[in-house]
Amino acid sequence: MPFPTTPGVQPTNSATPSAASHGLRHGRYEDFQALFTGTLFVSITLMLFAQAGLMTGGTAGIALLVHYWSGLPLGTVFFAINLPFYWFSWKHMGPEFTVKTFIAVGLLSLLTDWGPQVIHVDYLNPLFAAVLGGLLLGTGCLFLARHRASLGGAAILALYLQERYGIAAGKVQLLVDCSVVALALFMVPVQNVLYSILAAVVMGVFLWISHRPGRYVSQ
Repeated sequence: MPFPTTPGVQPTNSATPSAASHGLRHGRYEDFQALFTGTLFVSITLMLFAQAGLMTGGTAGIALLVHYWSGLPLGTVFFAINLPFYWFSWKHMGPEFTVKTFIAVGLLSLLTDWGPQVIHVDYLNPLFAAVLGGLLLGTGCLFLARHRASLGGAAILALYLQERYGIAAGKVQLLVDCSVVALALFMVPVQNVLYSILAAVVMGVFLWISHRPGRYVSQ
């Protein structure tokens, strides 16, 4: 299923029928299941990265940097950083996408702060954490995107550019993520930054290959 067309945003190929035009809309239960599963996958990734001393990109990466620097709860910081992006999302992506994104960000914030109470990894190879985390991040974001949601921040911009200009969301996300991870050089050991960049590449390539406009349109 492609990213759905939002009010005021035209698809890159007007001849391509949208899923909505064929009545292929998700129910509320399906939406909730996807939002919960997607945010759960991402929260597990953040816990793995924290355990291995890795970074990630986007607003989650910025939240990690602020968390390392200030000691504030990671979930709370992540929720606060995303607040400025909701106005842009409401204006360009529509109310439905914005509300679902707000719910997803809230769920991720709660799961991230609550997760360490129920799961702890005694040993985690950073290379394994980078590959597994990149795939989990990509899968979680794909769940959310196919149900008209995101984790805010750069993801909102990436989805908007794909819908409006046909620029692959994975490419935009990859560029933003690698830029944020590069900032971690000032706070994280170089070896861990390299592993973190690998995770961003794994996630970006996964999204690039797995989510293409028009792939899930019914004929």
